[in-house]
This record gives sequence, C-alpha cells and structure tokens, in this order.
Amino acid sequence: NSPFGKEEAYEKMEQLGEGSYATVFKGISLLTNKTVALKEITLQHEEGTPFTAIREASLLKGLKHANIVTLHDIIHTKDTLTFVFEYVHTDLSQYLERHTGGLNPRNVKLFLYQLLRGLSYCHKRRILHRDLKPQNLLISEIGELKLADFGLARAKSVPSHTYSHEVVTLWYRPPDVLLGSTVYSSSLDMWGVGCIFTEMVSGLATFPGMKDAFDQLDRIWRVLGTPTEKTWEGVTYFPNYCMNKFGFYLPSQLSLVIPKLVHIPHAEHLAQGLLQLQPLNRISAEEAIRHQYFVDLPEQIYELPDVASIFNIPGLRLAPEMDELLRTHIRTNPNAKKV
Repeated sequence: NSPFGKEEAYEKMEQLGEGSYATVFKGISLLTNKTVALKEITLQHEEGTPFTAIREASLLKGLKHANIVTLHDIIHTKDTLTFVFEYVHTDLSQYLERHTGGLNPRNVKLFLYQLLRGLSYCHKRRILHRDLKPQNLLISEIGELKLADFGLARAKSVPSHTYSHEVVTLWYRPPDVLLGSTVYSSSLDMWGVGCIFTEMVSGLATFPGMKDAFDQLDRIWRVLGTPTEKTWEGVTYFPNYCMNKFGFYLPSQLSLVIPKLVHIPHAEHLAQGLLQLQPLNRISAEEAIRHQYFVDLPEQIYELPDVASIFNIPGLRLAPEMDELLRTHIRTNPNAKKV
C-alpha cells in the first residue's frame, strides 16, 4: 500500500524538455509537496522498455552523491515508465547561454570541482557516464552541479569489453573514439571534462565540429597537432585514421586558442592534462581533483561526506557573473548607460 511508485502521487505540470526517448515535465510530489522532474518514457508494446531506461534506473538507484541527480521514485504503468528525479532549475548549457563571454573564474573552479567530484565517485565504482556535455550537467539555484542523464552510462567490469563509439556528442567526443576505438575506460569522460572546462573559461565550445567525425578530428588536430606513429604509437591502426583526409598540423599551446587560461593560475596545466590525445595520458578525476588549480579552495572540501554539498562549507558560494555585476552597476549608476 505504499504511495510510492503510483502515478496519482504526482501532479504533472509544464513540459521542460524532450529527448530521443523521453519527455521531461515539471511536477509536484503530493507526498512531500516538493517540486520534482518527471522523466516520462512512452512504452512501445512491441519493443518493450527501452534498454537505456533500464540501464539509467539500475545505475542511479545505486549512486548516492551530492553531485549526481537523485532518483526518487519509478512509476511503471501499461503505457509509460516515469522516473521521478529531484528538480534542478537549469543546466550548464543554459547557464553559459545566459552569461556569455566566459564565466567568472571562481565559478568555473567551483563547477569543475563538483563535476570531478561526482565523476570520481562514479569511476571508483567502475561506472562511465559516456555522454558528458553541458546539457547533462544540472545547476541548482545555489550553484550545485549534478551529473544527469545516465541513459548512455554503463558499468565497466572487464577492460576488454568493447562499446559503440557513437556515444558522446560530437564536440565532447575524444579523438580515440572519433578514430573508431571501441576499447576505452574512464579516460573517455575525462576528455569531455577538458572540453567543458575550457568552454566555461572562454564561453565558446573548444572543438565545435560542424559536419562529421573527420571535421571534428580536424578541429582537434588544428589545436593539439595531427598525431603520427611517432607521437601516438598505434594511431594509424584505428579504423577511421585516414591521413589523406587530415590536414597536417603542429601542436600549439592551449592558451593561444583560449587566451584567458593564461590569467588563471594552473588552469592551462590542468586543461592540458585533460585534453591529451592519447587516452592513457589523460589525467584521472581523482588526480584532477587534487591538482594545484584547486589549491585555494578550503581544505575541508576534501573531507565532505559523499552526500554533502560543497556549499555546506561556510563562506563557499558562487560569485556574481560579469553581466550580473554590469547590470548592478547600471542600476546603481543610471548615467553609466550613456557612456
């Protein structure tokens, strides 16, 4: 007789978004009177429950962390499967759209730390997210970042398992996967972290491919250099390695492409550690979280329980973004509009 798992325990409100296999609605839990997100999957009777949904549910039920979205309930009816998630009001993609030109360096650091913290928790449990992108990173009103959309995630138990290389949205997909590799580990996610980190700093996608995997690789080679057997042993054996389709570029410093990195202590070094062409050379989430870049954060941030928010630490909060400071300046100085 538990009220959980029942459709009548929730009131559906406006639609928030639509994906390839689910529609997300804002809702109210009539059990707790709290706002929730209802991820509704329409079941095709001849096809059964989508495997991605089963995978997402089974993984999220076992993940309890402040930087991973909480799955509260699952409702299964004849026609739909609905996941009841905690409601988080925006995501990093929308946040970046609202605050153009790159984020406040302090906020970049706090968002990145939380991303690495949630990812480290997953990787220690041998779970890869496989679809890291700003749209899948939820941001609460106080600035908590939460990993979401584990539809493509999977537990990796045996290193020799192979997976589809069509797994990460093109701009955040690592070169080894773009080249056709199907053998990978947590390094797959770390490339995505590097792309997200540098995008938060600059306000622009770092490798915005426009067409296909070859165009995406060309964007990467233009910055990090075209790999050869001399610089990446075995690279020419990947299925999509095609020298006559690639331009030949020498590697350049990341700060030449993203000048703002120069002005943030240790940021370029961390970005380089994440954006390594060879997966084995990429820094891990656990290593990244201890990088010098984070040296000015309070020491107790490393002692928090998994379920505790970093914003439980006194004095730790998001800083105003530049456009917010500008709006405040104009409100308090009306003549500033004329300048």
